[in-house]
Amino acid sequence: QVQLVESGGGLVQAGGSLNLSCAGSGRTFNRYYMNSYVMGWFRQAPGKEREFVARIDSGGRMTSYADSVKGRFTISRDNAENTVTVHLQMNRLKPDDTAIYYCAANPLWRIRPDEFALWGQGTQVTVSP
Repeated sequence: QVQLVESGGGLVQAGGSLNLSCAGSGRTFNRYYMNSYVMGWFRQAPGKEREFVARIDSGGRMTSYADSVKGRFTISRDNAENTVTVHLQMNRLKPDDTAIYYCAANPLWRIRPDEFALWGQGTQVTVSP
C-alpha cells in the first residue's frame, strides 16, 4: 500500500518561511519502492488549476522549479530503505503562494499534474500580507 503524507503547512506572514515534508512509503503496483520515484510538489489555489512547483529525481541530483518559486524554494529528499522523505523549504513567502500543497510521485521525469499517479492528501499554506 503506497502512502504519501504531507506535513508542515500553516499560516505565516509574507516574507516568512515554512518547511513542508512528505513521507512516502510502500511498494507500487509495479513493485518499485517509493525511494526510486521522482517526487514532485504541486499546489492549488482556490479557483485555480493545480500547478507544478518543484520536482527532484530519485537520486536527489536533479531538480527543477517553477519560475514563480525559483530562488525562494528548495526541494530535497532523504532516501531510506523502501521509504522517502521529501522536503520543500519555502523562503520569502508571498501571499500569492497561498494554496494547498500536494506531494506526488512518478517513475518518470515529468512535470504535468496529470502525469503523476500517486498523490498525498495535501497541506494548507496560507501567507498573510
